[in-house]
Amino acid sequence: MIRAFAARQVDAAVVDDLIDLARHAPAAGNTDGRDFLVLDTPSATATYWDTTLPADRRESFRWAQLLAAPVLVVVLVRPESWVERYAEPDKAQTGLGHDADAWPVPYWWVDGGMAAMTILHGAVDVDLGALFFGTFEHEAAVLARFGVPGDRRIVGVIALGHPMPHEAGRSASRRRRPVDEVVHRNAW
Repeated sequence: MIRAFAARQVDAAVVDDLIDLARHAPAAGNTDGRDFLVLDTPSATATYWDTTLPADRRESFRWAQLLAAPVLVVVLVRPESWVERYAEPDKAQTGLGHDADAWPVPYWWVDGGMAAMTILHGAVDVDLGALFFGTFEHEAAVLARFGVPGDRRIVGVIALGHPMPHEAGRSASRRRRPVDEVVHRNAW
């Protein structure tokens, strides 16, 4: 995850290719309920930061060069798309086509995450830096500010751009359990 970007534009065709990869990421029932709000002009990215990080907090913001990212991709899902898909004849027997509460695991979040991960991996493949981050308490403000339909939810935002040298996040040094502790073959 990169937190420092050069203020150099990214070719729109490269961003479109990354979004196209994400469109093909796995989705339960091949549900087509993901959308991508691409903010790729200085005024659009500035509007995003104005909405989520007030100017008075920017002076103490640890990741100031994150704000230089020339592209922000807001990954969105429409949960009702999964409900509608699972109401179709080939999926109706699942019982998931009644409403979102019928889903024990809300796959719109899983599938949105798969799309986001596809963009992250694709960015690395084209020598771009990327960072996935959440909107948390700013979700409603971002949706409203950019005119996103009210039935969409934000999975997260991906900053894209040409990477600059950066300091690793505090979590980067956390120990990961070794593979023999996380793999359980044939039984726990």
